[in-house]
Amino acid sequence: MSELFNCSRPPDRAGGAAAPLKKRINVVIAHADAIVSAGIASLLEGHADLHVTIAAGGTAASHAGADVIIFDHRGAMEHTRRCGGGYRRPGLPQVLIVTQLDREWDVYSAMMAGVHGYLLQNADARQLLAAVRTLSRGMHYLSAELRHCMAASSTRTGLTSRETDVLQLLAQGMCNKAIARELDIGVGTVKTHVKGLFEKLGATARTHAVVLAMERGLVGRDYAAEP
Repeated sequence: MSELFNCSRPPDRAGGAAAPLKKRINVVIAHADAIVSAGIASLLEGHADLHVTIAAGGTAASHAGADVIIFDHRGAMEHTRRCGGGYRRPGLPQVLIVTQLDREWDVYSAMMAGVHGYLLQNADARQLLAAVRTLSRGMHYLSAELRHCMAASSTRTGLTSRETDVLQLLAQGMCNKAIARELDIGVGTVKTHVKGLFEKLGATARTHAVVLAMERGLVGRDYAAEP
């Protein structure tokens, strides 16, 4: 995308040198959906503090110097996996997801993977601008409805991190011994966590627990074992 405007400015009235320009926020749109990318760009263009480009082919190959990169959910998750723990290093671009996926697990898994902001596609221009500007300052952003959703999820279930790990493996159809090997814990410990899951989810069996977790968005459907 070409430069949005001429960033040059004339000298001041006293004839001295022009004051240094404030650095604009370099935003790269790497969303997989071309129509969504165009829509995001149209909402961001024209703001003096932003410089917007669309990455060729919906990838972030050209994101050198970016302050904020906007992805779809899958693209963001792939990006954070490629970076490993590197996304936490200072100076690297902040990652914003714009997506239709609004289930608790979609949001939770993205934020745990290292995504910095999460926005639904029905957000308005004000929310999009707020998200980009917030991320550019090194902070995280969730829209109000997503914050309420995540808070409600935490209050309702109160799952520990280990219970969450066990739940994901249960959803993949693993038995207690396989879960124990995967997490490097004892079978008895797995049984304790499974019992805790049943109590917190109100489940009566392993399959029931997985179904309830999926309904609440605590498990991604991609994790669930095929019937």
